[in-house]
Amino acid sequence: MKELLNYVDGRLVPAAAFLDNVDPAVGAAYSRVPDSAAEDVDRAVDAAARASREWAERPAAERARVLRAIAARIQARLEDFARAESIDSGKTVAAARALDIPRAVANFEFFADAATQFASESHASAGAVNYTLRTPVPIAGCIAPWNLPLYLFTWKIAPALAAGCAVVAKPSEVTPMTAFMLSEVCIEAGLPAGVLNIIHGLGPKVGARIVAHPSVAAVSFTGSTKVGAEIARTAGPMFKKLSLELGGKNPTIVFSDADFEAALDGTIRAAFSNQGQICLCGSRVFVERAIYDRFKAALIERTRSLRVGDPLTDVDQGAVVSRAHFDKVMGCIETAQAEGGRLLAGGKRVVVDGRCRDGWFIAPTLFEGLAPASRTQQEEIFGPVATLTPFDREEEVVGWANGTSYGLAASLWTRDLSRAHRVAAAVQSGIVWVNCWLLRDLRTPFGGMKGSGVGREGGFEAMRFFTEAKNVCVKL
Repeated sequence: MKELLNYVDGRLVPAAAFLDNVDPAVGAAYSRVPDSAAEDVDRAVDAAARASREWAERPAAERARVLRAIAARIQARLEDFARAESIDSGKTVAAARALDIPRAVANFEFFADAATQFASESHASAGAVNYTLRTPVPIAGCIAPWNLPLYLFTWKIAPALAAGCAVVAKPSEVTPMTAFMLSEVCIEAGLPAGVLNIIHGLGPKVGARIVAHPSVAAVSFTGSTKVGAEIARTAGPMFKKLSLELGGKNPTIVFSDADFEAALDGTIRAAFSNQGQICLCGSRVFVERAIYDRFKAALIERTRSLRVGDPLTDVDQGAVVSRAHFDKVMGCIETAQAEGGRLLAGGKRVVVDGRCRDGWFIAPTLFEGLAPASRTQQEEIFGPVATLTPFDREEEVVGWANGTSYGLAASLWTRDLSRAHRVAAAVQSGIVWVNCWLLRDLRTPFGGMKGSGVGREGGFEAMRFFTEAKNVCVKL
């Protein structure tokens, strides 16, 4: 069974203890991941401290060349990375091939460009000139989740490296394989020793030590709101820079004048992509009553037609990421039924023949008849479960959309341009898509409101996060 290694000071380092790494489509361990301890994090931080000054002082163009070399090597091994991501997470290999791995490549390419384009401000006034210096934080901590493993891991690492930071990073212990492969790529690409260190292991040991280490000046975390709150309790009193991209309970709002087929396609994608395991998924579907019955019938048909099966084959849905998560999602389905939800589709485990007979598959599930204040409509499920609710007035649906503790993303579907702008401004979300979903421009700010997080990443927002601003005032 393959044993993954930590990446410290430019070398792949064996671990003292290991955890099983499970293929969720099969339900069995297929490799082992380091069960690292706080001491492993400390050694990584020491390596980052030794490397940080030289990396920060490198010309931006030289840092950019290294990032492009990393991107090129991932691209050259795209099929290997896609297959590894599918086996590790249960997502379809088609999704990994089309989205996850290309986006990881794009992250390095984009921030290679950003390294050479990032600029600061100057302000001339009568008798003085003010200008802003931006210096990288010496060591940044980056902690990524399991749902989009390499996609979100590189979304943090790439801008930190581009800004000139040394990095200590932790991938999810549930999906560590492509992070390990990234370690190999970084060695091949000539990334200087200590500039990036990847420590595998459990959050309470590895993640907690990264957050608490006094030499880690900035922490970027994507994950649950509960863990984000714990990180804030530690990092806040230490006055660390903090970026938290947390949970969501995102609304999809379909008005009666929408392009029906486009809205239907977008709703299905938003509800069930990656088995609903994307923080941006639209799990609350609100449809204007004038088209509700027609839309419901079409949505049920489309939901039932989604093919669930072996993620290495031509299917629409793979497995959820772990047995623990399978149990959680199935428990949420039971809760929805106990709350009086009418099951329109799914709601059960799917048994897949062949090698995946013991895998963790759930049929795409759709409920209606649940009150906006119900637990099912308020709590993040993070699985292939969506709710369907009719609405009569714009003000009503905006109130429901805003009526949760989250505020990450929303999508709305309408041909009325004035309504689109009006509702987009009224919805309390960090991202609002109009007549689309998950259409991303990496230059734009990314993050949420309320319980969905603190701070913004993406584009120059990420470069600003990983740097400290210093104003210099020169009297003329």
